[in-house]
Formats: sequence, C-alpha cells, structure tokens
Amino acid sequence: MIPAHTYAGKSCAVFGLGLSGMSAVRSLQAGGAEVLAWDDAEAGRARAASAGAPLVDLASADWTKIDALVLSPGVPLTHPEPHWTVRLAAEAGVPVIGDTEILMREIAGRGAKLVAITGTNGKSTTTALIGHMLQSAGRRAEVGGNIGTAAVLDLTPPAPDLIYVIEFSSYQIDLTPGLKADVAVLLNISPDHLDRHGSMDGYARVKSRIFANQDAKDVAVIGMDDDHCRMIRSKLPPGGPRVVPISQSGTPEHGVGMVDGRLYDSAEGAARQIADLRPIGSLRGAHNGQNAAAAYATGRALGLNTADIEAAFHDFPGLAHRMEEVGRRGGVLFVNDSKGTNADATANALASFERIYWIAGGRPKSGGIEDLRRFFPRIAKAYLIGEAAEDFAATLKGTAEAEICVTLERAVARAAADAAADRSGAEPVVLLSPACASFDQYRAFYVRGDAFRELVLGLEGITPSARAL
Repeated sequence: MIPAHTYAGKSCAVFGLGLSGMSAVRSLQAGGAEVLAWDDAEAGRARAASAGAPLVDLASADWTKIDALVLSPGVPLTHPEPHWTVRLAAEAGVPVIGDTEILMREIAGRGAKLVAITGTNGKSTTTALIGHMLQSAGRRAEVGGNIGTAAVLDLTPPAPDLIYVIEFSSYQIDLTPGLKADVAVLLNISPDHLDRHGSMDGYARVKSRIFANQDAKDVAVIGMDDDHCRMIRSKLPPGGPRVVPISQSGTPEHGVGMVDGRLYDSAEGAARQIADLRPIGSLRGAHNGQNAAAAYATGRALGLNTADIEAAFHDFPGLAHRMEEVGRRGGVLFVNDSKGTNADATANALASFERIYWIAGGRPKSGGIEDLRRFFPRIAKAYLIGEAAEDFAATLKGTAEAEICVTLERAVARAAADAAADRSGAEPVVLLSPACASFDQYRAFYVRGDAFRELVLGLEGITPSARAL
C-alpha cells in the first residue's frame, strides 16, 4: 500500500466505497489524514464500516473543513450532471480528485517512473503487455489502475527503481489534474462514454490530457489511425514530449507500425522488421498490432532492447475476455471477447477470423452494429442474445443468417453444433464478441465472459487452451 503522506494532517472526504474508494481510505489513514467516508448505497456503507472505514454523511458534513474530495471514477463529475458531492465541493471551493491524483503526488520527487496508458480500445491489453515486457526484462514494474488487477494505492510505495504501469480511463484522467507520465500512451479514440463527457469533442479533450503536463524529457506514444488522435498530436506544443507515432496499418515516419502481421520500427529512418506477430495467438489481429507497437515504443523509451521485447511478445499470455482462446473441439476454435462492448472493439475481433459463428447482443450502445456491415460476409451465422437481439437481427437480415437465442446458454449450444458441422474448409470460430454492454443479463463484461468460458469448457470433447486450465 502507498500511504498518502502528502495529505497528512488534512481532512479528506472519500465518496464511492468500492475497490478504489476503500483503497483511498486506507492510504489516507496510513498517511495521517482525517477521513470522512460515504457511499450512496447502504450495502456499500455496511461493507466499508465492517472494514474499518470512518463513515460520515457528507450531505450534512461541514465542507469548510474539508481539504479534498476523493471521488470514485464511476461517479459523475460533470455529465449527465455533477453528483451531489461534487456540487457541495464546488460550493465550498474543495478540489475534487481521484485516487490516481494521490498517486501522482506521492510519486513526485521519489524517482519512480510512470507509464500511463489510455484509449477507447486496447488499453488493458497494452497495459498488461507493457507490464509483462518490463518484468520479463528484469525491471521492477507494477501494473494497476483501470485494468482492475489492483487499485493504484494498493501498489508498492514509490522507489527509484520502480516503474508504475497504469491504465487510465477517461474518468480517471478527469480526476487527475497532476497527471505527468514519463511515457504516456494514447492508442485510439472512438465514440464511447459520451453520456459522461457530453460530446465526442469533450471525450477526446479529456483523453488528450494524458499528455498535458509532459515536457521534453518525456515520451508521447500516439496512435495515428483515427482523426482525433492525429489532431491531438498536431496540437502538442513545441518543447513538449518526444512523439512516437504508432499504427496498426503501416509504419509512420519515425514511428512503429504493423504491415501484414509484422511489426516495423522506422525511428532511425528506413523501416526495419522487429517482430513477426502472426504466430502469436495472444496478439492476433490488426488491433493487437497497434497494442504491440505501443508496447515496443514504450519499452524502447525505457531502455529495453529489441530482443527482450520480442521475446516478451512470444510468451505474453494475453488477457481474459479479450480475444481469449478458450479451447478447441475438433477443428473449431472458441474465443471469448466479452470485453468487446462496442462496435469498434468487436470490429477488431471480426477482422481477425474468416469463418465466424458470432454470439452478439446485450444492452446496445448508440449505432448498434451498422458500422460492422463490412464484416458480415465473414459471419457464417449469428446467435443473438439480450436486449439487442431483435435490432441486431434486423440489421443482419439479408446479409447474414441470424438466430435469436436470447440466452448465452442457448447461443453457445447452437453455435457449437453448427460450427462442428462446418465443411467450408476454413477454420470455424465460435466468437463471443457482443458489441454491447452486459448489464441486461450480467453485472459486468467479465461475468458474461466467465459464463461463456464455463459453458465452452463444459462441452463434450473440448480441449482447453493453456490459459483456460
């Protein structure tokens, strides 16, 4: 745990007592702060109280005596409207921060380095890959943040040889005004979380702040595959960070990119091949070319050699629910991409296979699957679940066969049976990549993914992948 010494003797309100909120409570207490903890949910307050959190109803607290409000990233800061604690803090002139801002203040002047990763899609895989790469090369690195493995204040206290590899959501960036990364990575920007940021421009503006406090000693790794990221690069100020552009569809000048499944580095002029990603199942697909390019650029910025980086690519186990190979039955591959909660993420999965028995649906997001139409010829059949089933069936009509299954259980059974009978000659893949949130049937994408994995591993004759064992 990282004690919040920078808040010693101060009074800090903490709202939202989940993983990061309770971590902040412990950190602040260990650092000598007075803590006032609260949550809107009675069950959350009860759990927090049993864990030793000092509960104070912030609705009736004296905000003139509070020095900071530490807000859970899941609580609205500005849109659709500020949470009542945010309004009270604003009225009293109290700064609103997140646990990640506490981390920034504890890192300052302590010698530890920070790699900060954000983007609409791919940031968890990239964060895990960078952490794996650094650890494999013998560096002392810890991974945390939005990736969900650890709250940032539960990591080891800063030290000169320590590298923090932290995934930042847009919510967390919003709550981290002091964010300053030695290496900052922005992968891509596409429509997501617009209810929390008001507009696409607002969302992109928050993402761009991952570079806001960098200087010439720092490195900015920026994806070049969308207009928003290209615009952000063009607006970085003179004297700012050294920029390394990356791409999943070519090699940018003085950057890193993928061509035909191979990764190239053009930092010194002519592009040279640095890795062949095609045999690496955990890095399958063009989108993972972007993730690998970001990891490579980060590794080089931190002094790793190409051989160590390539070796780490080959033994990277991947992440659960992100193009996770669950197992095979005969010639059929089963893939869990439950983290594909929007059309852009699912596009990456659909682009990775030629003969797909696609399980999709859930609680739909704006635009549905219309943007995926170019991939419909790859779909042997779709098995539709959840609230989106009828709308998705209407979009697929006339271009791909679809069956409304409603439940994941029925979808897996039907897809497995149909794929087993496939005689096309191409590798049949049963792919869960829903292009939807899970909340209509499951409380989180990973619960949905776990359910899929359990159903697949329960099929007669299945051979589990090494990760699924």
